[in-house]
Amino acid sequence: MSADKPFLRQVDSYRSINALVETVIGLFKTEVIRNDGPWRNLDGVEYATLEWVDWFNHRRLLEPIGYVPPAELEGEYYRQAALQEQQALKQLSLH
Repeated sequence: MSADKPFLRQVDSYRSINALVETVIGLFKTEVIRNDGPWRNLDGVEYATLEWVDWFNHRRLLEPIGYVPPAELEGEYYRQAALQEQQALKQLSLH
C-alpha cells in the first residue's frame, strides 16, 4: 500500500494543475473570447490571445504577491537567487 502513495500524490498534483489550467482557460474565455467576439478569423483570436497573455503575465497586479505583476516578481526572485549564489561563492572562496 505504501508503494502507491507517491503515485497518488502525483495524481493529486496533476489534478490540481489541471484545475488551475481550467480556471485560467475559463477566465480567458470570459474576458476575451466571449466579450470581444464575434471573431472574423483565426488571426484576430490569436492576436487577442497574445495580448491577453502579455497582460496576464506583465501588467496584471496580483494581490497575493503584493500588487505586482507575476513577471516582475519572478524577475526579482531570480535576481535575489543570483545575488545569494554570488555571496555563497564569495564565502567559499574566503575559506
